[in-house]
Amino acid sequence: MSTAPRIYKGHPGPGVKVTGEALVASDNFSARYDLDLVKGIVSRPAHKLAGQSYVGKILILNIAKGGVASAWMLRDMVQSGRTPRALILNFANPIMAQGAAFADLPLIDRFDIDITQAIRSGETVTVDPQAGTLTVGR
Repeated sequence: MSTAPRIYKGHPGPGVKVTGEALVASDNFSARYDLDLVKGIVSRPAHKLAGQSYVGKILILNIAKGGVASAWMLRDMVQSGRTPRALILNFANPIMAQGAAFADLPLIDRFDIDITQAIRSGETVTVDPQAGTLTVGR
């Protein structure tokens, strides 16, 4: 028996449609302070995803934090090849949105629900930034 896909609507964002494995936590997100860009892992010890690789995953977190350096960090991640496939947030600040566009990293935010509670790590999700949708399942 197959289950129908779950579709969540957020605010349209930059980037192309991608599919991948979700990596989810209710923590906030700073590209500069939460990630080890060389190892490709979440490095802040207090983060719920500490030690886990974000590379190639659909990274789903709560709220963007940080300043202008985040835009450059996202671009560096993409250029180094150590990047999530997409970034999904409950709320992205303008600098995070600009950084995602600058880096060509798919981003959706502003869902009607807490997206960190609706999705579980390990689920396969499809992110369509132009439509502003996140679909779980096929």
